[in-house]
This record gives sequence, C-alpha cells and structure tokens, in this order.
Amino acid sequence: MMRDLAYLKLLAKEYPTVKEATSEIVNLTAICSLPKGTEYFFSDLHGEYEAFIHLLRSSSGITREKIRETFGHLIPEEEQVQLANLIYYPERSLARMMKQGHYTEDWQKITIYRLVQSCKEVSSKYTRSKVRKKMPKEFAYIIDELLHVDYNDDNKKLYYNEIIHSIIENDTADKFIIALCHLIQNLTIDNLHIIGDIYDRGPRADIIMNELMCFHDVDIQWGNHDISWMGAATGNLACICNVLRIAISYNSFDVLEDGYGINLRPLSMFAAKVYQEDPCARFMPKILDENIYDAVDPGLAAKMHKAIAVIQFKVEGAMIKRHPEYEMDNRVLLSNVDFEKGTVVIDGKTFPMLDMNFPTVDPKNPLELSRGEKELLRTLQASFKHGELLHKHIRFLYSHGAIYKCYNSNLLYHGCIPMKKDGSFDTITMNGVSYGGKELMDFFNQQVQNAYFMPEGTPGKEQAMDMMWYLWCGAKSPVFGKDKMTTFEHYFVEDKSTHKEVMNPYYQLSLKEEFCNRLLEEFRLPVEGSHIINGHVPVKLKDGEKPMKAGGKLFIIDGGLSKAYQSTTGIAGYTLIYNSHHLALAEHRPFDPKKESTPRVSVVEKVKSRVMVADTDKGKELKGQIADLKELVAAYREGTIKERVE
Repeated sequence: MMRDLAYLKLLAKEYPTVKEATSEIVNLTAICSLPKGTEYFFSDLHGEYEAFIHLLRSSSGITREKIRETFGHLIPEEEQVQLANLIYYPERSLARMMKQGHYTEDWQKITIYRLVQSCKEVSSKYTRSKVRKKMPKEFAYIIDELLHVDYNDDNKKLYYNEIIHSIIENDTADKFIIALCHLIQNLTIDNLHIIGDIYDRGPRADIIMNELMCFHDVDIQWGNHDISWMGAATGNLACICNVLRIAISYNSFDVLEDGYGINLRPLSMFAAKVYQEDPCARFMPKILDENIYDAVDPGLAAKMHKAIAVIQFKVEGAMIKRHPEYEMDNRVLLSNVDFEKGTVVIDGKTFPMLDMNFPTVDPKNPLELSRGEKELLRTLQASFKHGELLHKHIRFLYSHGAIYKCYNSNLLYHGCIPMKKDGSFDTITMNGVSYGGKELMDFFNQQVQNAYFMPEGTPGKEQAMDMMWYLWCGAKSPVFGKDKMTTFEHYFVEDKSTHKEVMNPYYQLSLKEEFCNRLLEEFRLPVEGSHIINGHVPVKLKDGEKPMKAGGKLFIIDGGLSKAYQSTTGIAGYTLIYNSHHLALAEHRPFDPKKESTPRVSVVEKVKSRVMVADTDKGKELKGQIADLKELVAAYREGTIKERVE
C-alpha cells in the first residue's frame, strides 16, 4: 500500500530529487549493515555524582580495556593509565601536565597520535557520517582527516605531520586534545539507560542530572526516589516533605540549597523554635558526605529532620483519608498513638513509643497542621514549584523517561510488576476501572504525566498529583514493590518486627524463567533473546547473591553505587553492557578519586550471531524510512511528484 501522497510531498521537501533520495537509501542501508552500538545500563545512582561520572567517562572500565588492546604491547602500564585518565578528565589532566612542566611539544605530538589511534578503535563500527556528527564543529574536518590517514603512503604521513605541527604551532593543542577525549567518551557508549533512582541519599543528584542532559542518547526508567522529587515539583505536599526529610537525614543540604535553591531558612527557624529543648536524638543525620557549601550543625539538622517528619506524617495521613481506594488506612499511625500512655497500635498490637515530644500535635486531632506548619508548607511549596533548575531537570526526566521501556527486545523497569502470590497480576481500581500487568504500568505512566502537565484546576489533576505519593510508597506501586513503608516505625518503635517490609511476590516469582517469559509476552516482546532489566533491590554479592537470575532472563543491577548500601552489598554497583557480541557485567569497587579502580568485567551471555543495526529497534525504524524513500523515488519516476531541479 502506497504512503499517503501528502506525506510523500512533505518527504520531498527534504529529498527534492531522485538523486538525493536514492543517496539516502544507500546511506541508511549501509548503516543497517553495521554492528549495533554498545548500550550501557546503570541503576540506583542515588546522588553519587563522582562515582557515576567516573563510570560514565571511563565507560565502566571498557575504555581502559581498549587502551590495553591498542597499546598494551607498545607502551608501559603507567603510560596507559595516564592516557586513560586524560580521556576521562582531559581538562584536569592537562592542567596537571602544564603545572608539572611536562606539557612539551613532544608530549603533545605523542598524545595526539595515541588519542587518534584510540578514537579509530572506538569509531570503527560506525559510519563516517555518524562519527562526523559527534565531532566538535571547530575540529571536525581535521579529526576526520586524521582518522583516515593511510600510514603506508609517505605523502599522507607528511600531510599528517603537517596537521599536527600546525595545531601545536597555533597553540590549539590543548583544545584539540580535549575535543578528541570528549569524542572518545561519546563514541564508546551509544545508548545510555538509567534504570531509576537518580535522587536521594548521595550528595548531588543535580550534578548527575546536568551530566545526563549533556549526553547524546539517554533514557530513564523512573524509580520511586525520582517519582518523589517529580511529585514535589508538582507541589504535592507529602512528596515535598519526603524529599526534604530524606535529604536532611543524609546531610544532603548542598543539593537542596546550592543545587536547587530551596530556601531552608524557614524550616530551620521553625524547627529551632518548636524543638528548642528537644535533642531529637533519633533524628540525627547520617553523615556519609560533608556539605561543601551549606554546612549545617548536626543538632539543628536533627531538629529540622524531626519537624519535617512530623509534618509529613500529618499530610500523608490526611491524603490516605482522602483516598480509601489506596487501602492504606493502617498506615495512619499518628492517629493510633495514645498520648497519655506513650504507646502506638500497629496492626492490632500495642508498642511503646521511643519519643513522645510532639509540641505541634493535638492529641484530639493529631493530623491537623498547626498554624506554623501550614505557613511553613506554603513557603516550601512555593520554593519547589518555582525552582528554575529543578524544573529544568524534572522536564528532562519527563521527556527522556517513563515507568518502563521496551528496547532492543529488553524490558526495562526500576522495581517490579505488582503480582499476587498465585502468580496472577495484582490490580488497582481507579474510577471504576481495574488495571493490572502492562495496563497498570501504562495507567501509572499516564498519571505521572497528568500530575505535571495538566493545567491547574483540571479535573483529575489533584488525583494524579496524589498518585505521585502513592507511587512512592503504595503496596501496588511498581516502583516501590513492598507491602508498606515503615518510616514511622523506624523512628518511634524499638521492636524490629515492626520495621519489616514484605517484598511483593514478584521478587520470588521472577526467579523462575517461565515467569519471566510470561512477563516478556505481556509486553509483546519475543521470549527468545529477550531479558528483563531491573534495579531497586541491592544485590548482596558478599552474601552470595548474583545479579543474573532466572536462567539469564532477569538482571538486577542495583549493586550499591550509593555509599549507604556498600556495607550491605560488598561492592559499589554494576553496569550491564550490551554490545554486538555479548552481554557483560562490570562489577565496581567503591570509588576513590586518588587511585585507579578497574572493574571486573565478565561476559554473561554471548549472542548466537553478531547483532547488526538491522536487528535493532533503530534498524526497524531505518527500514521504514528506506521503504518511504523508495516510494518517493517511485513517485518521482511515475511523475506523481515532480523533482525540484534548480
């Protein structure tokens, strides 16, 4: 069936002649015959910007491996390390070389040669056109020439040497070296997948977001911590309280005030006044990272922590009362406190409270906000709704993100597909409609969109905004995946049995290959050669756990990039790497900027035959474009559309 004539006329504006259309057909056909680009999968970054940026720039150790393959027999190990560090951090490395007096003309010549050879290695599977598009414009012509010099031709060698001499003579060697380093970084990773949880715990999620926004091809599968920040940006009060509570509890003041310009002075003044005589011992922050710009006294931080936690329990309780469909009445624990006896009832059992100093809580109406709390929330809400950089980052999360993604026969999502113990899909009923499986994921995806983009006052806007909080901690949330979040119990109840959060049945069911196959079919993916890729649950390598499960169908790649998890997992995160030959896992050690730490890379699955671009989702798209162009050529030749010959 021929394409709509109006569409072909639009296409003709871009390819106005038979020659131009056929030339593009040849180009796209050639691209389809190339090996697929390398995909990198990261998960649960949790604000650890230094570690993540190092993994990104070093391609999780693959750049180091390429240098070893290219120069291992030619240059010593120490110089290989220096070359690798130059590629990762060119500006910093050059400044050090200049300071040490090593930035000589000979060093520049040798370094440019080595960088060109490294660039040749990583660009070999791409078309010249694709490589050229990634080059910085000011050096594109020169780099293209150097990448394709024939060293067996003496005239060409002389030409090469003259180019290098001219670069050095005109004092542009440093800029040229930096351009080559960035190009190598750019070419090593073709697609970047972030399987959720960019935010919370670590010091600077905002710096990670800045880095991702500069990356050429990235997608994000939202995690519950991302959703919480996205909800805060909509103005949802429970999400705002949650974001602040977690940031304060991990001493992450820099990301709030220096990063996003959130004014915490009203909260600090309120907390200092209300909890003046309270040491707030159970609310002391975990200090994993020191603040650089906004050092806050731990005692004051503890007061701020308690103040926002109490407000959060009130706001959440009121939200649960508004939404009986959430089935969370048993989580309104502030209403279950006996203020005379100092106890709380949880699931029918009575427990002593560890802290009973609640100066803003009315025992007769514990969920009612005090006048001071209401005023404070108005101020904080305005700060979150109008933060320029915050909304720039949130819009990027929306434009490049979703609850799940199907890509190159792999199913990507952060947490789980909510299940019942019998292996059937769990459902949630909203406005009289029940959703489960893929439909549930699509429903939540739409709610997340509505929460941010629906105009104020539109019917359904408030429901969608509240749903952002439910996604953070609701029992049927695919990005949370537990029966409840026991934040209240962790603060106020000593009995550890109350702290237990039961994982969704998905996590046991997904260990079976046949179950994973059923999920792949639910999302219209082929069983053969497909995988499910999750984050969210740290893999405890030190306890013998493995990231690859269900006969190789499931990869859980949260290995603990966050410092908060590393004592539990024994490592510092995983990268899943999918190139045209195989799937590999890079296992990382805790990041130390003072020494090189090469990850252990293991091939976990080889593909039966090399994967070419034609076999990928991009290949399907290109084949569609080729078919359209062939129809355009036919329309030109039949005279249905006239060529535009100037």
